Amino acid sequence: MAIGFERALSVHAQTLELRSRRAEILAANLANADTPNYLARDIDFKATLSGLSGRENALKVTHAVHMQARGSASGELLYRTPAQMAIDGNTVEEEQEKSAFADNAMRYQASLRLLGNRVQGLLSAIRGE
Repeated sequence: MAIGFERALSVHAQTLELRSRRAEILAANLANADTPNYLARDIDFKATLSGLSGRENALKVTHAVHMQARGSASGELLYRTPAQMAIDGNTVEEEQEKSAFADNAMRYQASLRLLGNRVQGLLSAIRGE
């Protein structure tokens, strides 16, 4: 019986890729914390991962003129709503961004460990251990 590596590792690999992308977005927000009129961006991780897994919860369109809800596209960059916008129009809240970046980094490490454990399990199964 053949082992489908793509199927066995797909969720973990997609999670790592998505966490990496989110880290880049959060880093860009932090880098532009002092840029006037910069609008903080982020992605909806859960919705994007569901979309990549094929379990996207899109609204059912029953007529040709119906429109989909905004933000239904997986991976779409969204603007973050600040608690208080700066005088210069910048919406980056540095402490929130640092917290989100640290949380994302911790979850990236966890996903990396899960992927490594999955690979080790597959190697053990291949070797017959």
